Amino acid sequence: MQQTPVESELRVLNPATGECIGTAPIHGRDEVEVAVERARAAQSEWSEIPTEERGKQIIRFRNAVRDNAEELMEAITRENGKTLHESLLMEVLGTTDLITWFARRAHKLLKRKFLSIHFYPTRRSYLQYVPRGVVGIISPWNFPFAIPIGQTVMALLAGNAVVLKPSEFTPLIALESKRLFEESGLPPDLFQIVTGDGSTGEALTSSDVNQIVFTGSVATGRKVAATCAERLIPCTLELGGKAPAIVLEDADIRRTAGALLWGAFSNAGQACASVERVYAHESIHDELVAEIKARTEALRQGDPNSEVDVGSMIHSAQLENVERLIASAIQDGASVICGGERADGDGEFFPPTVLDHVKPDSDIMKKEIFGPVMPIATFTEESDAIRMANDSTLGLLAYVFTRNRSKGRRIAEQIEAGTVMVNDVLCTFALPETPWHGIKDSGLGIVHSAEGLKQLCELRHIHYERIRPLKEELWWYPYTKKRLELFKRIYRWLYSWIYR
Repeated sequence: MQQTPVESELRVLNPATGECIGTAPIHGRDEVEVAVERARAAQSEWSEIPTEERGKQIIRFRNAVRDNAEELMEAITRENGKTLHESLLMEVLGTTDLITWFARRAHKLLKRKFLSIHFYPTRRSYLQYVPRGVVGIISPWNFPFAIPIGQTVMALLAGNAVVLKPSEFTPLIALESKRLFEESGLPPDLFQIVTGDGSTGEALTSSDVNQIVFTGSVATGRKVAATCAERLIPCTLELGGKAPAIVLEDADIRRTAGALLWGAFSNAGQACASVERVYAHESIHDELVAEIKARTEALRQGDPNSEVDVGSMIHSAQLENVERLIASAIQDGASVICGGERADGDGEFFPPTVLDHVKPDSDIMKKEIFGPVMPIATFTEESDAIRMANDSTLGLLAYVFTRNRSKGRRIAEQIEAGTVMVNDVLCTFALPETPWHGIKDSGLGIVHSAEGLKQLCELRHIHYERIRPLKEELWWYPYTKKRLELFKRIYRWLYSWIYR
């Protein structure tokens, strides 16, 4: 069910049914450049508006999202295949809250920050956060509303304009968002959308934008970073994940099993933060697996518009990747607890699958699955669990389950991931206060949080005198032996008495 261009258009398919639900143009390099030029012209005026006023205008867009929430969630489900519950909670609600939080606070988060100068008290500094200009955003298909719209709103509140290139699999929800943006009375050229395939993304990355925010695969992220480095512009990269979950011997089995199921199977496992490998202490392994098996077998999968728990995957290439990894794990000795084979019938459905006795060094524990599969291995010592959790080139999210909160935090601090959650999964993406970022091959830079907002700005440093300055400073020319001796005495005095 892979989408292919038809002449100059993308055919957009409903992954749950295979039907064509619309088309979108494939924009070329010239059209991308025009979009960037229009955005830049609009940004000049937008950046002059006080940040607090920009927030008030963005709230109008938030209101349009709120008023059209049901239509948006249905459109997301139709184009992406996730359930209506997930379209509402993971996409529409979370984005509405993010817009509200940043729109109400951006003017405070971006206000000047004054610095005291300990060595030079007659002078002072402050930091100024200035819009970069035009931000290019390249977004994925797994969260086609929450990821690009959240990033877009943050860039706009920082005073930038945005050119968004959505995934070729899910362009329609982006176009619908653009319609709501314009109907909110916001400057139409401020938010541009270019649709197309990888060549459109390449054109945007190499265009005259001032920053790129990319979410996608590690391989493509490296290419984006190389292009940005060539142009000496910043890029924010949110790449792959291989989130481990460590289940300690004192974990609450019922809560842990529920969290692992939702973490592994929501959005059909197609999230960079999905639980992709479980390390269970040998003393509770059997009880945990039994609980997971019973809960997994009770999950309902099917038409995501109906009362089901798990929707469809996005396209056949993703299913084939899942099948390859499962087959390899079985060949290495893993056992299938439930699921394991592609569902019959139409649509891109793969049943929630649990694998046990998975070897820690097997492909399914190393490579990103991006499908509804939970592989489980065991450990005896905490140090082994931490070592296995860190044995990955990726480091986006990780999870620890224990009744002992201090022990949970202690172990979390030893795990190599941008975010480690204790006794919960996934949800920090929906908390705008918290940073979302990866280490190692999981990316560069931060989205969300005050820090993420500031990274959409240029940092300017202003330094000035607090009192009338001397006619000349002592360290200016001319250099003399007398001054050198004076500086030596000052140096010894400072670091022997004042700053000792």
